[in-house]
Amino acid sequence: MQRIYFDNAATTSLDPQVLEAMMPYLTEKFGNPSSIYSYGRESRMAIETARKTVARLLNAHPAEIFFTSGGTESSNTAIYAAIRDLGCTHIISSPLEHHATLHTVEHALKRGEVALSQVELLNNGHIDLEDLERLLAGSEGKTLVTLMHANNEIGNMIDLHVVGEMCKRYGAIFHSDTVQTVGHFPFDLRKTPVHFITGAGHKFHGPKGVGLLYINENVKIHPYLHGGSQERNMRAGTENLYGIVGFARALELATAAYEEDSAYIDGVRRYMMEQLLDRVPGVHFNGDPLGKSLYTVLSVSFPKTERSEMLLFNLDINHICASGGSACTSGAEQGSHVIRAINSNPNQVTVRFSFSRHNNKEEVDRVVEKLTELI
Repeated sequence: MQRIYFDNAATTSLDPQVLEAMMPYLTEKFGNPSSIYSYGRESRMAIETARKTVARLLNAHPAEIFFTSGGTESSNTAIYAAIRDLGCTHIISSPLEHHATLHTVEHALKRGEVALSQVELLNNGHIDLEDLERLLAGSEGKTLVTLMHANNEIGNMIDLHVVGEMCKRYGAIFHSDTVQTVGHFPFDLRKTPVHFITGAGHKFHGPKGVGLLYINENVKIHPYLHGGSQERNMRAGTENLYGIVGFARALELATAAYEEDSAYIDGVRRYMMEQLLDRVPGVHFNGDPLGKSLYTVLSVSFPKTERSEMLLFNLDINHICASGGSACTSGAEQGSHVIRAINSNPNQVTVRFSFSRHNNKEEVDRVVEKLTELI
């Protein structure tokens, strides 16, 4: 039986064209980018070309683009820099953030480095912008606002411009976890009031283990990792050469195909919504799936029964890959902090289905058919 992969928000398959771009750097072009001989210069050139490509696609300056090991390192770097180098003593965040942000903020809070305010949520899981303004207006000391662009579990999106302008009015630093949106939406960073954004290659058919940290040119921070002058003294450690080349190529392909792919993927997602409403009684969608939301993610709550409690396990047995909320904790039994924050109904079982251009409506039909049997 063919496997159906509906967990693209966790990770995507590597595009063959991306692998092709990476192959020379996995084989004959192996020079250390910090070495001065020609092999090293060749590698250095590949990294700087990739940087220029990424900067052009996001409309940023190459000097604002730093390559990291992924979204987690990028968010950690930005949050700690805001506290230690930019003097932020107050953080405004939300209970829906990815653990890369949530745990970093909690760690700083435990160490007594910051005060923390959580912005209130609306019923549909969106951030209450009026509450955000209230918190900013009442904030004493320098503030860091860290709010994700799109939620990895329910898909809800904030307006970067609206939040960014609000932060600007109150002199706050703005970090946004954009891991689910870089490679999925167009960015124009020269016109976006944000200090830090993040990205991860494996979310848009690039390689794992490579990420992006955008640091606005007006922000001066110290490195998070020490021990070398790589990434213009911002990140010590030999660069992930083939990863960086792959990241840039994947972003290039994703940007070129954005119009076509986003419309197609959204069609598959909406079709699944229709089919589930039609076929499964008591089904409920989390977040704002028909409003300001990712076109790749559908968070579905099913009525809890003896049969549906084992739903993810049974889907897996039937070769269907989906996740129970956030993929990064799929082995843990705690359930999802995001679902708990917006939908505290204990009589529902939540599954996140997330799509890519490789999925189709026939797969949706097979999954919905299987769900009707399992529930």
